[in-house]
Amino acid sequence: MKKIIFVTIVSIAAVMLYSSCSKSYLNPAPQNTVQQNDSIYTDPKGAAKFLAACYTNLLQWNESSFSWLGLTSITSDDADKGSDPGDLGGDKDQLDAITYSATTGSIAEGWAGNYNGVSNCNQAILNIGLYANLNQGLKERYIGEAKFLRAYYYFNLVRMFGDVPLVDTVLNSEDPADVVKAATRVPEADIYAFIELDLKAAMAVLPTNDQQAASDVGHATKGAAAGLLAKVSLYEKKWQQAFDLSQGIMQGKYGTYGLVSDYSTIWREIGENSKESLFEVQSKIGVPDAGVQQYTAVQGIRAATFKKVGQTGTVSAYSGWGFNVPSEDLDKAYEPGDKRRKATIIHIGDTLFDGVILTSAANPRYNYKAYVSVFDETYDGDGDNTNKNVRLLRMGDIVLINAEAANELGNAGVATASLNLIRHRAGLNPTTASGQDGLRAAIWKERRVELAMECDRFFDLIRQGRAAEVLNALGKKFTKGKNEHFPVPQVEIDATDGKMQQNPGYN
Repeated sequence: MKKIIFVTIVSIAAVMLYSSCSKSYLNPAPQNTVQQNDSIYTDPKGAAKFLAACYTNLLQWNESSFSWLGLTSITSDDADKGSDPGDLGGDKDQLDAITYSATTGSIAEGWAGNYNGVSNCNQAILNIGLYANLNQGLKERYIGEAKFLRAYYYFNLVRMFGDVPLVDTVLNSEDPADVVKAATRVPEADIYAFIELDLKAAMAVLPTNDQQAASDVGHATKGAAAGLLAKVSLYEKKWQQAFDLSQGIMQGKYGTYGLVSDYSTIWREIGENSKESLFEVQSKIGVPDAGVQQYTAVQGIRAATFKKVGQTGTVSAYSGWGFNVPSEDLDKAYEPGDKRRKATIIHIGDTLFDGVILTSAANPRYNYKAYVSVFDETYDGDGDNTNKNVRLLRMGDIVLINAEAANELGNAGVATASLNLIRHRAGLNPTTASGQDGLRAAIWKERRVELAMECDRFFDLIRQGRAAEVLNALGKKFTKGKNEHFPVPQVEIDATDGKMQQNPGYN
């Protein structure tokens, strides 16, 4: 067996925290026992470091940055590759056209990034459990957070690849059963069932955001776990569960949340960890650097010139590589008067919230949700990494999950009310849609413009069964029965000597 599989399946980040362990992570001590030389388990602070590795993975390039944006956004009708025609971003042209293959690098990075996250969480769950002198409540909370994050990573994997290996323990490379586990894809339904178990376990032990200490803001909460489970239920078409959870969140059962009044502030520094947010990646540069690796840089305005209101001449504002730009089709999807359009898309000639005017650029549109102000926010000159948090789960999504689930359950009144909550904030009149089919179409349209450029659109189209129709009309090459899932990376198939099977339609 080739060692490469343990590069993707076994945690690297967690091991680096404890370099004295060398390669012993491949042969861990039996679970729930402490060996005499396990001095690390005598200091409860060590448990927090194992947990930190679960979160740190969210900052990685292949988890939240260029490859992820390519797989989830550039593939969709929301975004184009951007940049210059000759700058392909490695493979972003393939993702844009949906002509990727099993050797496309971003797909391998998407697999590896999420399995590294899974492995970090497995390491944390195992090792935190070994701390005999760690407060039991804190131990349960730490393990609950790790299970929440493991569920998140698996949710990404199952949406991308369908059937995937279910690795729920720390692997031992010398154990034949573990080798088989790492190479065996299990049915998609089993992965979803596992995700549900992790999220329900997390909900049982995590605090609400009201109970959370100020120093713990950014850690997973009961509301985050409930929200992610509501979203998972949407993909499973478990309408009653999706409705009950989303309704509970909206009614304060899992903490205090709500829609912020000004949509445009959600992605600014002043909007971080607001009542709108159920979970976001905490990004902070410094020493050590804990910024999301180049998330803002890859989407920054390319070849731009800027002016400042009230000043003469040009000024320097945040710029970057110019990838993942909003499409013309997205630009036209907004109704007249929808406040979200100008809060989502930067157009040449626009005056931004910090008084910066974009006077010219390589592309006609850019992602406003990724913009960082060098004037009004704590930007310190690091062009690659910034203090900008990445929002992963927020109330706009939850309210629309509630609307969709209610409609599928035949409750048009609740569906319409929830839909109109979103439309009211956007400055729009109440919906005129009626009937289950009409409301469904209206809710799906609202999801697009509410969550634009937030890495949901491609997966939404697939679960709605509309991907081929919508994407092919725009010149993409989505093949029904094939492109609902990405190919298993060829490097993973090779690492298992061909034992891992490829998805249908890919050579």
